[in-house]
Amino acid sequence: MLKENFNELKSIIEINSWTKNKEGVDKNGEIFAYWMQALDFKLDRYPREEIGDHLHLISSRKEGKKLLLLGHLDTVFPPGTFENFTEDKAWIYGPGVCDMKGGNYVALQALRNAYAKYGEIHNIDFLLVSDEETGSDDSKHLSAKLAKSYDYCMVFEAAGVHDEVVVGRKGVGTFFIDIEGVAAHAGNSYSKGADANLEAALKLQKLVALTDLEKETTINVGKLEGGIGANTISPKAHLTFELRYTNTDERDRVLKAINEIVASTYVEGTESRLSGGIQRDVMQPSPAQQTFIAHINTLCNITLPTEKRGGVSDANIIASQGVATLDGWGPYGDGDHTIHERASKKSFQERIKLVTEIFEHFLEGKI
Repeated sequence: MLKENFNELKSIIEINSWTKNKEGVDKNGEIFAYWMQALDFKLDRYPREEIGDHLHLISSRKEGKKLLLLGHLDTVFPPGTFENFTEDKAWIYGPGVCDMKGGNYVALQALRNAYAKYGEIHNIDFLLVSDEETGSDDSKHLSAKLAKSYDYCMVFEAAGVHDEVVVGRKGVGTFFIDIEGVAAHAGNSYSKGADANLEAALKLQKLVALTDLEKETTINVGKLEGGIGANTISPKAHLTFELRYTNTDERDRVLKAINEIVASTYVEGTESRLSGGIQRDVMQPSPAQQTFIAHINTLCNITLPTEKRGGVSDANIIASQGVATLDGWGPYGDGDHTIHERASKKSFQERIKLVTEIFEHFLEGKI
């Protein structure tokens, strides 16, 4: 049965949904909304001018817990780079087959199965955002606001290699330091200059020293720019760096230290300015999340494999609002963000079966 439905998935895989291709992202969203509306979901659209619209698909309401399904409509491939869908006996290939049109499709198929059994869906909504691949800079505010209405969240990013779901993701922030120095001739007026490059180099060392590998906290200064030429004391420098962390204590420690480093002057005559910030806060395991897993294990008679990941997703945003969140409900795949992206047909079948069972238990009020 699923093999026949890969043609349906193929129809959205072959729509270019690069984040900056609003037309393509919106077309993908329109098709998905059409499929969901056939299950009696109502569409709440959040129009955007430069990126695709965000879609909140809402089921009927009853007393009881509320479950949010979360996915994204965009992919990372500009038009003309990777747009074809292919398949062989074990795999399907194409942009988004695992990240994450394929994951969205798992949720859709499971909802269809539950709808066929019960004739309706209640208290399960689906949020599809359009800018996840560029950091969710727009949608994160909407996601955080909507999250407050839900008890649970299932995010349909790709499963782990052994079908693990994700219980923890590092938080991530991107920051910039702009340094103003004083230009001077390096031969005639060396002492009159204030070297922005030197200030940047000293700050870089202080920043990197905040890394604590035992606690999985890292600072990476990925870009350093500055100066004019060999005979000029540098009047400007710019640092671009990233913070990743696994708990809020480490976040707070490093943010305090970053501000102190920026406020400190190591080369007299220079001034520094900090910009940027946390993009997605940490997704930490929680008691509510563990209870969610325990319900699934008991009701589905399984032991759900779990893992933590260093990469971030929109699960970070929902979890940071106190919602019991589990990520990785899509099919297992690999090669994501490359032209070799693929997803396992077997994993599609297994994921749809399990997610269907979870939805059925939820609709019966057991979760």
